[in-house]
Amino acid sequence: MLLGLLKKAAPVAEIRPLALADGRDVDVRWVRDARARRLRLIVSEKGARLTLPRSVSVRAAEAFLHEHRDWLSAQLAREGTQTRAPLTRGGEHLLPLRGQDLPLLWREGRYARAALTDEGVVLQLPDRAGDAQLHAALRDFYTQQARQDLGRWLPRYLPGLPRAPRNVRFRPLSSLWGSLSPSDAVSLDLSLVLGRPSAFEYVLVHELCHLIHADHSRRFWREVEARWPGWREERDYLRGEGLSLKARLARFIG
Repeated sequence: MLLGLLKKAAPVAEIRPLALADGRDVDVRWVRDARARRLRLIVSEKGARLTLPRSVSVRAAEAFLHEHRDWLSAQLAREGTQTRAPLTRGGEHLLPLRGQDLPLLWREGRYARAALTDEGVVLQLPDRAGDAQLHAALRDFYTQQARQDLGRWLPRYLPGLPRAPRNVRFRPLSSLWGSLSPSDAVSLDLSLVLGRPSAFEYVLVHELCHLIHADHSRRFWREVEARWPGWREERDYLRGEGLSLKARLARFIG
């Protein structure tokens, strides 16, 4: 019986074309999901996807897409240039960090490492360094920057918690933004440091509040609200920009 219910609740997808303002047609993947509460349009390396609650009509969904088609066109263009262009040594690239795109400056040196300067991000590489060293240096750079942010934010929230997290780790996560393990270890998506800092801090607050309530009950959200009243705006930002942030991180760290 449970298996049958799960099958009935599975999202239903279909592909529908959408005419953009410039005359081009773009395929949009429509996904009917019983768990969805509102229309949601996202763009990733897989293309455009519209998630619909089962109660939303086709006419309402088409009106929503028409209203957002300029945004969709811009997102598709950005996705193509930011996540698919190869990272070439010595080439002109912009490195995303804290909601900004910084120039990536290449230097030759004895060790592979990246550092933030007033000019941009300086990436130093030995002459014979390969792609693996390049990606490792950028991953270390992003991890270091994320830990700097964590060091500024975490102390202000610790006094209101029943206990401190055992540790905080940064790594790429496929779909989640963060998690709390049974041993109170926090994992955060490394791509958060690419986006705006307020969204990053909100995710940290979210996971810390799970030290108080392990679920997503009303009591949990009251704890989040008390610490981060604008959490809904950050959630919407991550829903709109999240896949792009994850894809851009993958491009730079391999």
